Amino acid sequence: MAALELVATTPTLFVVWCVLLGLVVGSFLNVVIYRLPLMMEREWRMQCAEWLGQPDASGDSPALSLWGPRSHCPHCGHLILAVENIPLLSYLWQRGRCAHCGAAIGIQYPVVEASSGLLAGIVAWHFGFGWPAAAALLFTWILLAASVIDLHRQLLPDDLTLPLLWLGLVAALFGLFTDLSSAVIGAMAGYLSLWTVYQVFRLLTGKEGMGYGDFKLLAALGAWAGWQHLIAIVLLSSLVGALVGLALILLRGRDRQTPMPFGPFLAAAGWIVLLWGEPINRAYLHGLGW
Repeated sequence: MAALELVATTPTLFVVWCVLLGLVVGSFLNVVIYRLPLMMEREWRMQCAEWLGQPDASGDSPALSLWGPRSHCPHCGHLILAVENIPLLSYLWQRGRCAHCGAAIGIQYPVVEASSGLLAGIVAWHFGFGWPAAAALLFTWILLAASVIDLHRQLLPDDLTLPLLWLGLVAALFGLFTDLSSAVIGAMAGYLSLWTVYQVFRLLTGKEGMGYGDFKLLAALGAWAGWQHLIAIVLLSSLVGALVGLALILLRGRDRQTPMPFGPFLAAAGWIVLLWGEPINRAYLHGLGW
């Protein structure tokens, strides 16, 4: 209890504590990023096999969840020991390689851990000790996991976007970031706005410009930030997405026809707006002369 009081009354200590917590959570987020799509794929295969009346092809595979089995090297099967799983430090100590077979460890792992810690520190610094900071940390970590999954798989899992939506409504129930009516309207307007754009684009081009996961993610962001900040989220995400896409085309020769996930840009814009939405809105309205 005394330690909690010390963290609550010492802003610097609270920031450091959140950074360390973020590093630990980042290690778990890597598990979510890797395993959740595999779990979803197994479930889809089981449903398809059941619908077709065929035997389940995954029946002989070991059970997979976010909690088990233990993490192991995908190259040699070596079980990751606790000392080999210390966020950031283990990667640096092992020079980015498996301690058993020497195979390279993907750079995603330390990047996600470092990002989780850094973003958690920014949230702690911005909000200070209290429930808004606790809620914003959950918001941050879910967005981080969803963004990396979307980058790799072009998929925004319902297991992340829908809980994020409900958590936003619960936060609004207690007035943490916006009021409940603004959150409900924000969720509805967020979903319907991108759904409308999707339908119009499909009618005009015969192609699908985005996925339903994007609709659900913007609905969740609207629930957290309120409908008043939806325009800022959409404009900011579209601007950053266009700039990144143009840079990839010019610098790496990316094919214009290759789809690029929109979820990470929505997530980044939503995170920025949750923290600094009011000054962004004021600057935007001032630029319009309002």
